[in-house]
Amino acid sequence: MIKALTFTALGGALLLGSGVPATANNYQYHMIVNTVQVTVSCFRGPFSEVIWDRPNAVFIDSLVNAGYTFPEAHAIGERVCRDPSTVDRPDMAVQVMHQIIAQNPPG
Repeated sequence: MIKALTFTALGGALLLGSGVPATANNYQYHMIVNTVQVTVSCFRGPFSEVIWDRPNAVFIDSLVNAGYTFPEAHAIGERVCRDPSTVDRPDMAVQVMHQIIAQNPPG
């Protein structure tokens, strides 16, 4: 019984005490598209590999407000946030977003 409690406590401590603040890997940049502000905002996991990376809801919503459909906005968000060349380079994520808008402008 004590072993089970010890392992449970250790597991919880490892999950909760990773030493990486939850917001340390989030970023947000703003840009204007069709007079609507698009917020490039991604969650980056604690690793330099693209594992948990995903667009934040504010990114998807701002793309929908700019004129993209929800499926288009979600696909664009995934493309920008999961691009390996943008890891630890948020400015590159904005450049990728500019390229996407140039190639496929909103509706």
